[in-house]
Amino acid sequence: MCSAMAPAVWAVLRGLTRQGVAVLKTNAPASSRVVLPKQRPSVTSCYRLISSEVRRLQAAARMPEITTDHLDEKQVQLLSEMCILIDENDRRIGADTKKNCHLNSNIDKGLLHRAFSVFIFNGEEKLLLQQRSDAKITFPGCFTNTCCSHPLHTDSELEEKDALGVRKAAQRRLQAELGIPLEQVPPEDMTYLTRIHYKAQSDGVWGEHEIDYILFMQKDVELNPDPNEIKSHCYVSKEELKAMLEKAKRKELEVTPWFALIADTFLFNWWDNLHNLKQFMDHSSIHRM
Repeated sequence: MCSAMAPAVWAVLRGLTRQGVAVLKTNAPASSRVVLPKQRPSVTSCYRLISSEVRRLQAAARMPEITTDHLDEKQVQLLSEMCILIDENDRRIGADTKKNCHLNSNIDKGLLHRAFSVFIFNGEEKLLLQQRSDAKITFPGCFTNTCCSHPLHTDSELEEKDALGVRKAAQRRLQAELGIPLEQVPPEDMTYLTRIHYKAQSDGVWGEHEIDYILFMQKDVELNPDPNEIKSHCYVSKEELKAMLEKAKRKELEVTPWFALIADTFLFNWWDNLHNLKQFMDHSSIHRM
């Protein structure tokens, strides 16, 4: 039994001992002759109590007490979604709630999940950006790429061949956040380029630790954003985005850390080659950032 749980287990044992002594005293005859009580805690009941305490402690370690009363109700509901847990090589190892995956206390222990970032360009080769709503739990109010989210631990979004599950998840979230009709963003129209691995704290409680699939698409789409997800949106040219990134460095506006990392490394080179992206497809590498 691990040392961290030993004090609590011994506390249970001490409690059981005290209960036994109290029963002995209660049943002792006037002559002070010791008589065993008719009902003693059995070994089985002791074991059950100890096992229950161990499970409680494990749950406490896994589920730190976090108050969500002050957060947006709709966004809190989404915390129950099951994300895909992975190791550092993007191998699937299980599932856990969006809440657990985004708590810094769990991230510090190495909890890592799968994610994606979509970049949609229109016919003028301008990039669609969104500003995350103030209701968002991580990085509220920050500007970022078109859509950023997670594939869920469901049969359709677990499909790994050609990242099909991730691309299906992207289609789902493009509709949910931006109101883009599903038929306008089919998975086969998304180009899966590569993956990045990054970690970032949003505040003292929440953060991100993801292996992020980068998906590109060029298409004119219809937009009907959900205000609970998106505060504003805009199309930008390369020059306009560079100006925004300079403002971010001067703390005049905020961008998400993953978007800043991608923009500082790969984005503009990819953008210059929208019609020849195959040369950048790298599905074997995970870029650690």
